[in-house]
Amino acid sequence: MTLLNESDYLITEENVDPTFKDVIMANGSESLAVCYQCGTCSGACPSGRRTPYMIRRLVRKALMGLKEDLITDDAIWMCTTCYECQERCPRDIKIVEIVKAIRNVAAKEGYMAKAHKMTGVYVAKTGHAVPINDSVKALRKEIGLDEVPATTHSHPEALEEVQTLIKATGFDELIGYDWASGDLKE
Repeated sequence: MTLLNESDYLITEENVDPTFKDVIMANGSESLAVCYQCGTCSGACPSGRRTPYMIRRLVRKALMGLKEDLITDDAIWMCTTCYECQERCPRDIKIVEIVKAIRNVAAKEGYMAKAHKMTGVYVAKTGHAVPINDSVKALRKEIGLDEVPATTHSHPEALEEVQTLIKATGFDELIGYDWASGDLKE
């Protein structure tokens, strides 16, 4: 009887970064160490019902130090940070903080989902993650609100402040934003 097929993922010393778990835990996710893999998080996850996302698997990989496997996995970007997993965890593990810590490591090493980069583009251009468009303006007017909210859309100086922060923190470089074209660098 064969337990593994050739295509199955084998964990070797080369796959393991013994410091990765500590990096994740140092970023506000100390509770990672007490996870006993009950699976309650995966059962509670709405994203996991519709996608291949399994938070339990990500947490296990973090515990095992499988850094490269984790930071290159598109699944880390499927979490909507709804906190369902965290609210149901019997060990009170800060699962969303773990996901955010993994994403931070991934982003710093050049791995980020394009959709997340595009959200950054919207913030750089408009000061908002979800820019206002004509249909949103019409809806706002229909329900009795001003067409344009009292945010960077109506306060250009606030947008300048947001853009100054983006530049000062290096967020533009992190997402690959090109100020000249107003889009991602090719």
